[in-house]
Amino acid sequence: MATLSQWIAGSRPRTLPASLVPVVAGTGVAVGEGHAVWWRAGLAALVSLALQVGVNYSNDYSDGVRGTDDERVGPLRLVGSKVARPRQVLAAALGCFLLAAVAGLVLAAVTSWWLLLVGAAAIVAAWFYTGGTTPYGYRALGELSVFVFFGLVAVVGTVYVQVEGVPWEAWAAAVPVGLIACALLVANNLRDIPTDTESGKRTLAVLLGGPRTRVLYAACASLPFPIALAVAAPHPWVLLTLLAAPLSLPPTQKVMNGAKGRDLIPVLGETGRLQIAYGVLLALGLAL
Repeated sequence: MATLSQWIAGSRPRTLPASLVPVVAGTGVAVGEGHAVWWRAGLAALVSLALQVGVNYSNDYSDGVRGTDDERVGPLRLVGSKVARPRQVLAAALGCFLLAAVAGLVLAAVTSWWLLLVGAAAIVAAWFYTGGTTPYGYRALGELSVFVFFGLVAVVGTVYVQVEGVPWEAWAAAVPVGLIACALLVANNLRDIPTDTESGKRTLAVLLGGPRTRVLYAACASLPFPIALAVAAPHPWVLLTLLAAPLSLPPTQKVMNGAKGRDLIPVLGETGRLQIAYGVLLALGLAL
């Protein structure tokens, strides 16, 4: 029976900024538009967080029953390490998806029922990332999914449920947020290239190989800053995001200097801190 601390570790807390930062950025846009609705922002955060934890447990379950996680150098996996039964982890994943669905239903009821389609697509994408007979996470589509759902959908959706419209600033904020979220997955998959190759998991990192995956990480971690410069033309306070630029240097240096295996684990935490700092500063800049 897994302990509470093991369940928390299994939720992959270092990845959770990927779910909350888009909501913060989207709320910054809403504040700038003069239409922030804080209880709706809170529900959007609950939807995003529940989906993130749900996909983490779902990934743990699906990879665990396939044997992909039998040999790992990364953080704890509940099924792969046999500290929790597969059906327990599956139940946790489904419970998170249900929570996200209920919170999303409330937001759809007060804005637009079309949001139900978006929410359904998000849950389907979360499950089939590693679930089902042909998981797209095994087909080099993980980064694209992260960019779409933890960048475009999460930021623009957060703006929409508050503003009930989609100003261009929503898209401008969504792109850099999505890129840094991708950086998290790229770092994770770079670390797992040896074990993923052996188990037949064809991630984008496996297909690109180590050197090109390292360049991809550097691009995802650095491109948000020139994007901020472009957005700063009409919104000069967005230049605040440049204060986060130094945080991109340590993880990028580790990745580009050839860190492997366990040496890449700190990169996840450093990328998460970059994501939080950039997202908060972006939100503040757009709000002002």
